[in-house]
Amino acid sequence: MRVLIVEDETAAYENLCEMLHSIDSSITILANTESIQQTVRWLNENPQPDLIFMDIHLSDGSAFAIFEMMTIETPIIFTTAYDQYAIDAFKVNSVDYLLKPVKLHELVAALSKFRKLSTENLAQYIERLSHLRPARKYRDKMLITYKDKIIPINTADIACFYNTDRTTHVIMFNGDVYQYATSLEQMMQALDPALFMRVNKQYILSRNCIGEITVWFNGRLRISTNVDVPEQIFISKNRASEFKSWLINEEEI
Repeated sequence: MRVLIVEDETAAYENLCEMLHSIDSSITILANTESIQQTVRWLNENPQPDLIFMDIHLSDGSAFAIFEMMTIETPIIFTTAYDQYAIDAFKVNSVDYLLKPVKLHELVAALSKFRKLSTENLAQYIERLSHLRPARKYRDKMLITYKDKIIPINTADIACFYNTDRTTHVIMFNGDVYQYATSLEQMMQALDPALFMRVNKQYILSRNCIGEITVWFNGRLRISTNVDVPEQIFISKNRASEFKSWLINEEEI
């Protein structure tokens, strides 16, 4: 069995790999994609796997966006730690779902269910994946609390988000900086991934704030922005290609 794992948490990915191999040593892990863009690109460039394990919340947004960008022809087992509404949707539209942290006996049961499904059953599940495509509405305004005021700002005027010491800072193109009580993970759920990308643990960048890109040591990229930022911005070698594709509207360079 050839498996693709869509998971942005290293520990969760490694744990799932270990359990899969303990259940069946013949299972081949083809790849681990960590974001929407990586997953779409991998599926477009490689033969379809036999089965996909997919976390629904990825570093650059909801995995639902994958279904908006392409047609997936592979059965999916979702892994999730989220609300009952989502779980109910997974029950109807996927082969199975697993709550995090994934338990070995539940993984065994999910694989058994997958192996017992007929070709007709699998085709029905794949067709139903279209029902997991919600209408996406991205935030175009935010309310910032500043001293004794509440200030509405346009997301188009935001250069980047910076996180340190559990505090998120919103850096505007005009140089203003505000604190905002929302994590970068939560922000990426509300932002248009065509306009904003979480490039590392500290930063979400607007496409329009990118200045120069320098190839750094070990294949990393150093990003210069057209606004002042608290510390240098680096992108890992593993995400460099994804970043460049995003910057030029997904046409890889």
